[in-house]
Amino acid sequence: MGNLSHRERVLLSLNHEEPDRVPIDLGSTRNTGILIEPYEALVKYLELSDELATDNYGQSKIARVATPSESVLCRLDIDFRGIFLGAPDHSQEKMNPDGTHQDELGVVRKRPEGSYYYDIVRSPLMGEITLDDIEKWTWPNPLDPGYVRGLRKKAEQLRKEIDCGVVLHLQDIIVHPSQYLRGFEDWYMDFLLKPELIAALLDKLLEIRLQLTVRALEEVGDLIDVVSCSDDVADQRGPQISPKLYRQFIKPLHKKYFDAIHAHTNAKILYHSCGAVSKLIPDFIDMGVDFINPVQVSAQDMDTRELKKNYGKEIGFWGGIDTYRVLPDGSTEDVWAEVEQRIKDLAPGGGYILAAVHNIQPNVPPSNVVAMYTAARHFGVYSNL
Repeated sequence: MGNLSHRERVLLSLNHEEPDRVPIDLGSTRNTGILIEPYEALVKYLELSDELATDNYGQSKIARVATPSESVLCRLDIDFRGIFLGAPDHSQEKMNPDGTHQDELGVVRKRPEGSYYYDIVRSPLMGEITLDDIEKWTWPNPLDPGYVRGLRKKAEQLRKEIDCGVVLHLQDIIVHPSQYLRGFEDWYMDFLLKPELIAALLDKLLEIRLQLTVRALEEVGDLIDVVSCSDDVADQRGPQISPKLYRQFIKPLHKKYFDAIHAHTNAKILYHSCGAVSKLIPDFIDMGVDFINPVQVSAQDMDTRELKKNYGKEIGFWGGIDTYRVLPDGSTEDVWAEVEQRIKDLAPGGGYILAAVHNIQPNVPPSNVVAMYTAARHFGVYSNL
């Protein structure tokens, strides 16, 4: 197979067919991007003069994720571009005089001195609350026009001007926001001690997320190739709550959400959950998830060869290049070996998009970022696999 266009390559891989080479991603989602500091270092390393751009709204602000420029994406031969929801016209989000940040749900965070990240300092629905407190909370308006203003224009511009796969990146669904609102300790205990309360909170969040997601897909569902959404349901060792509780409380709501996406677009669903998700992959497949990210290879039971063997015909993999040890601490040769191994494990038969495991962190040298993408183009040629 000769050289394909970026989008041709993407579509073949999304449909579990083998293109000319493995598609690669950087920055098409807020889970496959790069933080501000390593991005600045990368731009300097590539001897480019790009202005730093960031999305200063919502989780993008808290995660401090850079927006890669077109010149960087072209230099690295990236196959995807992302479009993102805008800031609502009316929101609770604000920076407070004391340096804390309040998000649109009312969760307050602060960036400790010397840290790259914001930590939660106030979960507004923690402690003794009632169902009435949940109902009366000041919830964001999912139909606020600011979320989708200009979204179709951006998608049309990408389709017209840039050869790429187009990804619509949406918000976290229900797990993360409920944890942030309730506080992690109360959140875990609620499943056993206050099941009606956690169910009501999850239902309310789903109602809001569904309305906004459908509204966004009404705008651009015909112009995109992938819908990206997130909810961490596992940690380094396994599921955050028992599979039984997951299937009782969370899976039915996730399925409603994924069903709504499939009803409004032919785009594939890319679902992000960090951690050791292998025990839940059959559930993801059952719910209609098409690809999972980040394929956290440092977590328990996340052997890429086994994942492909057991599930590769039914679900695709997006990510997989280790950011825990190899990218920050490995040599260029280590990065090349890592890329070669993941491609060998995950690429045969299509259904693999190469990217780092989650956002590239400040401790990753730019030489290793470039090595990852150079190795991907070298080892990812299907005729050589």
